[in-house]
Amino acid sequence: MRWALSAGVLIGIAAGAAWGQAPSQTQAARLEFDVASLKPVVLDGADTYMANLGTYRNGVLAQTNTTLAECLRFAYEITSDDLLSGPDWIKNKSVRFDILAKTAPTTPRSEALLMLRTLLEDRFKLVLHREPRVLSYYALTAPNGEHKMKPAQDPPVEGEVTLWQGRFRHNRMTMLMLAAMIARYMHIPVLDQTAIPGAFEVKLDWTRDNSLPAAAAPGAVAAEPADGPSIFEAVQKQLGLKLEKRKGPVDVLVVDHAEKTPLAN
Repeated sequence: MRWALSAGVLIGIAAGAAWGQAPSQTQAARLEFDVASLKPVVLDGADTYMANLGTYRNGVLAQTNTTLAECLRFAYEITSDDLLSGPDWIKNKSVRFDILAKTAPTTPRSEALLMLRTLLEDRFKLVLHREPRVLSYYALTAPNGEHKMKPAQDPPVEGEVTLWQGRFRHNRMTMLMLAAMIARYMHIPVLDQTAIPGAFEVKLDWTRDNSLPAAAAPGAVAAEPADGPSIFEAVQKQLGLKLEKRKGPVDVLVVDHAEKTPLAN
């Protein structure tokens, strides 16, 4: 998948604990990878770079050119940076990391993400907790539990994952991943409240909505909106889902402490 960001960054994507409690695993239940590499990225001064925000397949988990915030978002299945709080550097694109970790090929994704949490906690000496904060957000919902999406094939149909100028294609996407994709476009938290399990083939086409907050570069001129549906109309008419604007307490993951230089492999 390709995303266009104002900073010129091109990135790719694969993408609860009780409130007030630290979301770490108990010592007895801590799951770990068989082998794992986590390294700081040596910057080359380029204005653009490719990043894998998180993939897991056949026992191999990978993240490339990711900030610690992006690592945590993948590990804890968080859809937006607004739902993650901590030191400024964890979201700074100039502080990036590569992760390659392996476990048994039959390991479920849910367990692999627990292993990633263990890896991040150990290497960065993380101290975390969750707390509710009042935020504006969009809820991704499924009125009457219905939708228009086609279930993903297993194995998924081969094809390029695309997000470019209002065109999105993905052959195996969960509703959590869809909420994360929409949140990246809208620059506001989007929470999955569809209660729809499983993965789907998602095809979505929309036009730029200049009423939404944008991460535009300084001095950039806003693009003229083209004819076509807004993201709200597209989600409703093409997927059978709905985006509802809300405000209220939302669970936020707070990083109380993290070492900027992770422990060596």
